[in-house]
Amino acid sequence: MFAGLASPSHLIIVLAVVLLLFGAKRIPELAKGLGTGVKELREGISSGGDANAGAPESGKVRGEASPGSGVETVQAVRAHARQKGL
Repeated sequence: MFAGLASPSHLIIVLAVVLLLFGAKRIPELAKGLGTGVKELREGISSGGDANAGAPESGKVRGEASPGSGVETVQAVRAHARQKGL
């Protein structure tokens, strides 16, 4: 079914469509972002159980709050709202 998909003429057509959709200036940026994403995915897979070790501290604002930290949570939410301009 997909036997002729990798022929040179099909690859040229696909590259032309990508060039028309994204433009010549955005393609290197997209490739760099894709490479960075793949690199982070590989690092995440290789680290295994250490997924939360590199998580930033700002994750506490969105996620779970420890018991007794109501004041800190309210302050963090207000600071986050100020940063967003709300």
